[in-house]
Amino acid sequence: MKLIKEPKEIDLIIKSEPWTDEELADFRKLMQAQKQKNTQRKLHTELKRARQYTRKPEKHYA
Repeated sequence: MKLIKEPKEIDLIIKSEPWTDEELADFRKLMQAQKQKNTQRKLHTELKRARQYTRKPEKHYA
C-alpha cells in the first residue's frame, strides 16, 4: 500500500462524533431488517435449488 501526500489546504484526518442513542437504535433496527432480508433471500434460494433436484423429469411422448 502506498502513502499519499496530504494537500496543504485539505485535512484528511476525520474526527467523527459518537452516535446518539437514537441514531444507534435506528442503525441497529436497519441492520436487523437487512439481516432478516438476506436470511429470507438465502432460504428462498436454497428451497429453489432443493425443488430443482427433487423434481421428477417430465416424460415426453412422441
